[in-house]
Amino acid sequence: MPGDRRAKATIPVGILYSVSGQYGGIGREMLNGIMLAIEEVNASRRFNFTLAPVVYDPACNLDNYYRYCHDLLYRHGVKHIVGCYTSASRKLILPLVEGANALLWHTARYEGFESSNNVMYLGAVPNQHVLPMLSYVINHYPAEIYHVGSNYIWSEEIDRIIRDALETQGGAMIHSQFLALGDTEVEQVILDIIHRRPPVILVTLVGISAYRFYRVWKTMEQDYEFLRSQSIVRLSLTLCESEVALVGADALEGYLVSAVYFQSIENEQNSQFIQRYRRRFGENATTTVDAEAAWMCGHFLAKAINRCGSDETSQVREAVYAESLSAPNGVTCINRENNHASLTPRLARLGKDGRFQILWQSPGPVTPDPWLTWSDFSL
Repeated sequence: MPGDRRAKATIPVGILYSVSGQYGGIGREMLNGIMLAIEEVNASRRFNFTLAPVVYDPACNLDNYYRYCHDLLYRHGVKHIVGCYTSASRKLILPLVEGANALLWHTARYEGFESSNNVMYLGAVPNQHVLPMLSYVINHYPAEIYHVGSNYIWSEEIDRIIRDALETQGGAMIHSQFLALGDTEVEQVILDIIHRRPPVILVTLVGISAYRFYRVWKTMEQDYEFLRSQSIVRLSLTLCESEVALVGADALEGYLVSAVYFQSIENEQNSQFIQRYRRRFGENATTTVDAEAAWMCGHFLAKAINRCGSDETSQVREAVYAESLSAPNGVTCINRENNHASLTPRLARLGKDGRFQILWQSPGPVTPDPWLTWSDFSL
C-alpha cells in the first residue's frame, strides 16, 4: 500500500451520479469533477495506489439509486461512494451505506440538519450559502420574498429556514410555490408572480424545471412590463455556469447567486483547475460549484488513504480530519465534529457576458453549522 515499492494497489470507488434525466446536466458536471480528480491522483507519483471508478447512472430514478448503491457495496465491494445530487437520493441510500459501514462522499449543497459518521459532506450547508444571500437581501432590498422551487426535501427545508429567518428580521415570505421535479408547466407560476408583484423572487428549481422557468420568463417579458423591471430582484441558490451556457445569458442576466465556487474566482488554484478541466473536457467546458466539490472529494479521499495506508472506513475517516486542501474555492478542511467541510461563501451577479461578477466573499473559510446552532445574519 502507500509508501512501499510493490505494484500499485487498485482501490474501487463507486460513482453514483445521474447523467441522464431531468437534472442530468448537473450530474455530468459532478461526474467530470470526480473523474478529473481520479485521473490526477492516478497520474501522480505521490500515491502508491490507483483509484478505479465504478460508474452507475441512476437516471434521476430513486429506485435505481437504491439498487445501484447496493450493487456497488455488495457486488463490487466498494467502501467509498462519491455521489447523489438530490437530498431524496442521499437519504434513500444512507441506510445502505451505514449498514455496510462504507463512506458516502456527498458533493451537493444541501439543507443541513444531518450528520452521519458514514458521510463526508463537501457541499455547502445553509450557513455557507443561504444565510449569506439572505443577509445581503435584508441589507439591500425589501425583505419580502416569493419562492418558487422543486417539490422535494431541499427546497422545502430551505423554504422553512428562510421563513424562520425572515420572521426574526421583520421580513416575510410572500408565497411559496413548489413544482414536481421535471414539471415544466411554469406559466401559471409566473402569472402569479406578476399578480403578487414581489420585490424579490428566489428560485430553487432544479434541472429542466429551472431551465423552462428561465426561458418562459424571458419570453413573457415581451408582454409584461413587471417582468422586465429592474426593481424586481431575482435570486438563485442553484444557478451555475453550465446552466448559463445551456439557457443563455440573455434570460439570466442580473440573477444574484450564492455559492462557494464560481469560475470567475481569481486565484492560482482556480486558474490551474480551469486549465486542466478544459484540457480534459474541451475548451468550451465550464467549471461549476458541483464539479469543484466532486473534484475535492476525489483528492480528499486519496490524501486520506495515503495518510493512513488503508481504504478502511474508520481509518480513512480519522485520516481525513488531519488533511486540508488548497482548492479553487479556497483552503478547505473537514470538520471532525460533524463531517462537513469549511468553505468560503460568495455572492455573484450574472453579467450580460454570461460571467458571474463576484460582489462579496467571506474573508476566509466558514466553519459548517449544519444544525444552525450559532449562525447569525452578519455579512
